[in-house]
Amino acid sequence: MRILVSGAGVAGPVLAHWLTRYGFRVTVVERAPALRRTGGHAVDLFRPAVDVSERMGVLPRIEERATGTDRLTVFPEGARRPFRADLAKIFGGASDRHVEVMRDDLTTIYHDASREDVEYLFDESVTSISAGSENEDGSGCEVMFERSAPRRFDLVVGADGLHSTVRRLVFGAYAGRSSFLGAYFGVLSLPNASGLDGELLMHVGVGRTAGMYGARHLGDARALFLFRSARELDWHHHDVPRQKELLRGAFTGLHPQVDGWLEELDRTPAFYFDSVSQLRMESWSRGRVTLVGDAGYCPGPAVGGSTTPAVVGAYVLAGDLARAGGDHERAFPAYERAMAEHVGGSRAVALSAAKTLIPTSRLGVRGLAQGARLVSALPAGPGRALLRLTTRSARLYNSMTVEDYAPSATR
Repeated sequence: MRILVSGAGVAGPVLAHWLTRYGFRVTVVERAPALRRTGGHAVDLFRPAVDVSERMGVLPRIEERATGTDRLTVFPEGARRPFRADLAKIFGGASDRHVEVMRDDLTTIYHDASREDVEYLFDESVTSISAGSENEDGSGCEVMFERSAPRRFDLVVGADGLHSTVRRLVFGAYAGRSSFLGAYFGVLSLPNASGLDGELLMHVGVGRTAGMYGARHLGDARALFLFRSARELDWHHHDVPRQKELLRGAFTGLHPQVDGWLEELDRTPAFYFDSVSQLRMESWSRGRVTLVGDAGYCPGPAVGGSTTPAVVGAYVLAGDLARAGGDHERAFPAYERAMAEHVGGSRAVALSAAKTLIPTSRLGVRGLAQGARLVSALPAGPGRALLRLTTRSARLYNSMTVEDYAPSATR
């Protein structure tokens, strides 16, 4: 059975790995000319995604590339001195298994786990998919590509992110409901002039938060920016100059150190910008096509921990397809049922995190810094208990489990 996966980010290679283990023939198409090797920005793998990675046999490699960021220094706007906190305790309280890793390192590791058995087509993208539930003839999907000859696949999976081409082609340009959470974020690479090693510096003001961190194996550092906006701004996700202009407008004057980070905007080798929005769809599947990760249920970039649902969703989708013997009419609904609670929980986490990470008042600014210091100052047991009682993320990640599909898939 031939399956096309669009997108070689996080979800695509994980899905390809498990599908090939279950005997499916997989092709992954990726718009970029090659895997990015610049490091990207840091993402979090919480317990269920760590469990999946362990079952893939790649957890040791992921842990080797962990950022090692375990200390937090917060500079509240207008405060006389910074607050310091233990990040390891904070993350340990949210999840009993957690690894922070650079996104591009993670995609490389997942790609390496599948490349021997999967056909990867880089510098290529899907332009049309002839498949629909109303006119299904049982012969699969005819897929047109930008450069390659048309090909036929039994199933197509969109793993191509929040701005998914597969979703647009199959579900329509305005499929689902994109809920703007009132914020934007940006990430840029810059020289590690402060020599950061295992420390995250954060400057927090009313409606805006900027941070800088380094990874132990990177020669440079990353700056992360989050800012609130009462309305959706005029920009396009391909208009990089406009995106940089918006960042400058939002953060100039927060702190001289942040102004120095902004000076790197015109020199940075890697830059990313997007709105913090949730994607809500009634169903992620239509006919022989389904969506996984941010393409189907993005909880909110930078605040929703979307990497963990993407990894878990890819694992669950592959397992349900194997269990159903490739019958998408059984597998796709089972996959959506299995992921519904996880997705709903991730959306709630994103809403809560957005309010906390981008305070709306001076009281919120100080509360963020003091709260982090309090949790890190408590002994491990009480600190963990406090976090699990008071945060949605702790309750979500410690309640999520991943099923072992192997026995059923084998049968």
